[in-house]
Amino acid sequence: MRAKLFVGEALRSVTSNISTTIAATMTVLIGMFLLGLFIALGTWVLSWTHSVKKEIQVTIYFDKGVKPAQVNAVQQRLASNPLVKEFSFVSEEEALARMKEKYPDLVENIATNPLPASYEVQPNRAEDTQRLAEQFEPAPAGVDDVKYGKKETKRILQVAKIIGGVFLIGSLILLTASVILIANTIRLSMFSRRREIEVMKLVGASNWFVRGPFMLEGIICGLVGSIVAVVLLLIGKTIALPSILGRITDSPGEDVQALGFPLIALILIAVSLFVGALGSGVTLRRFLRI
Repeated sequence: MRAKLFVGEALRSVTSNISTTIAATMTVLIGMFLLGLFIALGTWVLSWTHSVKKEIQVTIYFDKGVKPAQVNAVQQRLASNPLVKEFSFVSEEEALARMKEKYPDLVENIATNPLPASYEVQPNRAEDTQRLAEQFEPAPAGVDDVKYGKKETKRILQVAKIIGGVFLIGSLILLTASVILIANTIRLSMFSRRREIEVMKLVGASNWFVRGPFMLEGIICGLVGSIVAVVLLLIGKTIALPSILGRITDSPGEDVQALGFPLIALILIAVSLFVGALGSGVTLRRFLRI
């Protein structure tokens, strides 16, 4: 019975205050649309940074004429190292074949193979790259050099950390802005009905009995706004995104992709319901102090 009363009061408020309802709904729509764009773009960039971090590796170059026992010794050290995710041996012949494929002009007229054998080692975490490389200093017997692109690795990790921080802070700012905007918009509706709230409190209505319809009103506005935002994002994804991707010549790998659209839609709807209820609940606290 109480739930039916809450729903009836919320629907009555929504239909009787059209301008306020439209304003609150448009506020949610804009906030959720921007949040959806930010999530899609942010998760794509995060996926790209993870893909780039996977390319970070330590390369252990052997001396020319290294002995098999020395190669096996390095292999055993790598196999037992907890920082190592995987590693592979690159023979002198394979290294030359790669060079011919990438830079055929450089090796066109060489008489002998100048490239050494090596181990290509991928760390468990990109952040462990330097620690892993330092474990081979001084170089073991048969090892000529250990390289991991110190400057490039440091730059990639710094960029990844900055991108992660920007994504987190940006999401919090958008959520906070949405709550504040919705709260201010719904406050107009509550201010016009403050006498009604005072009367309800004076006749003994509990805070939650008064708060319920208003929070439900905020949830309705949030739901409608988020659904429209999801529809607009779907239209943009269907129409605009293929045109944008068609202009990108250097496309990233297949493992680089944004969060799935259905999951983004669910996140937006859940966030809008939470923001709508929170904005109404927080705003109503002032009018309940009688």
